[in-house]
Amino acid sequence: MLKIGCHLSASGGYMHMGREILSIGGNTFQFFTRNPRGGNAKPVDEADAAAFRSFAEENGIGVILAHAPYTLNGCSADPAIRDFAIRTMADDLARMEYVPGNLYNFHPGSHVGQGVEEGIRLIAEMLNRVLREDQHTTVLLETMAGKGSEVGSRFEEIREIIDRVKLNSLMGVCLDTCHVNDAGYDIVNDLDGVMAEFDRVIGLERLKAVHINDSKNPLGSRKDRHEKIGEGYIGTEGILRVMRHEALRELPFFLETPNELEGYEREIRMLKEKY
Repeated sequence: MLKIGCHLSASGGYMHMGREILSIGGNTFQFFTRNPRGGNAKPVDEADAAAFRSFAEENGIGVILAHAPYTLNGCSADPAIRDFAIRTMADDLARMEYVPGNLYNFHPGSHVGQGVEEGIRLIAEMLNRVLREDQHTTVLLETMAGKGSEVGSRFEEIREIIDRVKLNSLMGVCLDTCHVNDAGYDIVNDLDGVMAEFDRVIGLERLKAVHINDSKNPLGSRKDRHEKIGEGYIGTEGILRVMRHEALRELPFFLETPNELEGYEREIRMLKEKY
């Protein structure tokens, strides 16, 4: 069964998000663990989390994806920013234990002039400090577009981070269609080749989720500008080929297109009809 959803506001809690995604035809969702620009998270409502666990099972809501704030940069040159990243991720993973068995996604970060190798070392160091053997959440590195000094636009960089993480059985990858397009991976004309390269470099068993976004910019632009499905350079058919691909079709798909809830509902309906 197709697992598809979108990004929702977490302000109303888990039960609100669960009801909201069902109301627009989805069966999974993504949410920010806190304000995407950082700051403290709201206290966990344990009763809400417990009610959601039962609600999700009863209504066929599959694995959900929590997204770290954009300000989390574990490879910053500033020790205070790295400390914020470590504390934030540790707190987020502790909070995720109230809904165990799900996914936590983060942008690897920007090395801001220190070089890719140093960025990789610092990201792995952060993960080695926060991952715990007894956690029930899989942590995902997101594939990036390569703008500025971003780490993670090449599959080899993601593989190197994972290789340096001691508890890497807890690690996976979230593939973002806009990002990989902008990074130069031709998923429109050579999806099989891109997936074969992902398998060779990282391993398809590490792939746990997909962000499905069209791109405002052409292949290799290194821009990271998401577009509504069918209105960008990837196109509706390009997105559908990703969703139908043998290596991807069983994964959960999350829309991050520039939409409000009504727009997400239209995209989910369209993609389900064409799938």
